[in-house]
Amino acid sequence: QVQLVESGGGLVQSGGSLRLSCAASGSTLDSYTIGWFRQVPGKERVGLACIKRSGSVTYYTDSVKGRFTLSRENAENTIYLQMSNLEPDDTAVYYCAADWSDYQGCPSRYEYDFWGQGTQVTVSS
Repeated sequence: QVQLVESGGGLVQSGGSLRLSCAASGSTLDSYTIGWFRQVPGKERVGLACIKRSGSVTYYTDSVKGRFTLSRENAENTIYLQMSNLEPDDTAVYYCAADWSDYQGCPSRYEYDFWGQGTQVTVSS
């Protein structure tokens, strides 16, 4: 089974950028679809994007398409979420998650088997 640890969150001004990391241990990331989610207090966890086992196929929700980019560094067994042009509405706790499936599109949050602990992103106006 895989363990996931997110890092890279912090405070950034509107229009700024951050790069989040999802480091894996216990298994290699090419065995999983990796998804990124975010959650604000009192609201459901929302899926943002995912990267498939190949490492080259990615999907994004409309809210982040063109601003967020996923990549995988196999040597580091890490997934990166590069976030640019951040807005105050992007403020949330960001989570990565792993799922065994590899079908087209992103799994729903209920299908992911393993989750990280989350990292806080705060965007000031």
